[in-house]
Amino acid sequence: MRACVLTYGCQMNEYDTHAIQSQLAGIGYSFVDHVKDADLVILNTCAVRGKPVDKVRSMLGDLRKEKKKRNLTVGMMGCLAQLPEGQEIGAKYGVDIMLGPGAITEIVPAIQRGKFQSYEFKAELNFYTPPPPKDQLTAHVTIMRGCNHKCTYCIVPTTRGPEVSRTPADIMAEVETLRAAGVLEVSLLGQNVNSYGMDHGRSEHRPVLDGFPSFAELLRMVGNAGIPRVRFITSHPMNFSEDIVYTMAETPAICRYIHLPVQSGSNRVLKRMAREYTREFYLERVRLIRELLPDATMTTDIIVGFPGETEADFQETLSLYEEVGYDMAYMFIYSEREGTPAAKHFDDMPHEVKVDRLMRLIEKQKEWSWKLNRSWVGREVEVLVKGKASEEGFMQGHTRGNHTIVVPQSLAPKPGLYRATVTHATPHMLYGESAEVSARSVAARLEVLGAEA
Repeated sequence: MRACVLTYGCQMNEYDTHAIQSQLAGIGYSFVDHVKDADLVILNTCAVRGKPVDKVRSMLGDLRKEKKKRNLTVGMMGCLAQLPEGQEIGAKYGVDIMLGPGAITEIVPAIQRGKFQSYEFKAELNFYTPPPPKDQLTAHVTIMRGCNHKCTYCIVPTTRGPEVSRTPADIMAEVETLRAAGVLEVSLLGQNVNSYGMDHGRSEHRPVLDGFPSFAELLRMVGNAGIPRVRFITSHPMNFSEDIVYTMAETPAICRYIHLPVQSGSNRVLKRMAREYTREFYLERVRLIRELLPDATMTTDIIVGFPGETEADFQETLSLYEEVGYDMAYMFIYSEREGTPAAKHFDDMPHEVKVDRLMRLIEKQKEWSWKLNRSWVGREVEVLVKGKASEEGFMQGHTRGNHTIVVPQSLAPKPGLYRATVTHATPHMLYGESAEVSARSVAARLEVLGAEA
């Protein structure tokens, strides 16, 4: 029996895919990369924006044709499978198995029952601890699911449900398994990792309650577990406490990388988005980060063209980008999602206006990314090399600040941790050499410059 699992969306979906594959392996499935070679195809879907939904529709159309030619079982899981829109899509394209994101542990029973026309939708949460990934140096660990925030543009509270925290004992047991398997970098995942434990009544004034530590304390526990690198994603500014910044500053294993979505620089738009904070509140968080973690890489999410956004509002987003100086940003055109308050109460904007603003923001991002990447030239960095680069004779990896970096294979002959000196930068990439080779290269360039003078 051969299975192909296709993943759409975020790191949470990637983690769920690994859990799905481990369960399928337990009942005898092997895995193939192409749907044409598979007996079972599962689409692990995303519903946050319109583009991934369109990709799922297109793939299901191809799979429907394939099913007419041979015996093929098609399953759809993830966020889209939890929505009425997903139910309609599943029925239209003849999907055999549909399970929501909280029901990943139901995949084997669903397959063993055989094909059926009815669909199962489960919003309740099941955590599943997958075995460590084979021959991989990085891994994800889900610490919680769901979200209690009610951003007007977001479908996640509907698809993933309210916040549910995983027990610290289960989290630490998985982290220890990954450490023993040789994993060098672990990323803690959640829709809002900062609010870990709050579903058990914990708050900033009660840092440990019912056995659940604060996120800052959990982060410290993981950071002291023996894995060289620890990351986390995603944060919400309202729950990004000072304790988190202090923990990062005091725990060497925690990477100096912070993804703090702002979405807009306009207080008026933030209020319409129901983001719960102001521009000033967000910038105060940034000030603390810059003070305690001056070398930290900062990235963000920004939505352009939210209903009602004026040119003045957009200019405030540009000025905030300038004030913070992000290393990189994930930028999106507002995508209306059925079932969200924004879709119900606000009128969408003309597409051409949204595209124009996105292009202008991209130019701002390129400007800052290149400026900040150039500041790394001449500095020594730690590189986690994951495999070969597209260029012959080079390997590719990422720094502790999550910068993509390419180094010679002579420096890093196989995946692992290495030290390199940054010699060149583009808006999207760093290039490095060994410290010795870098010193010779710099000396040679200085000699050439001296001769020319």
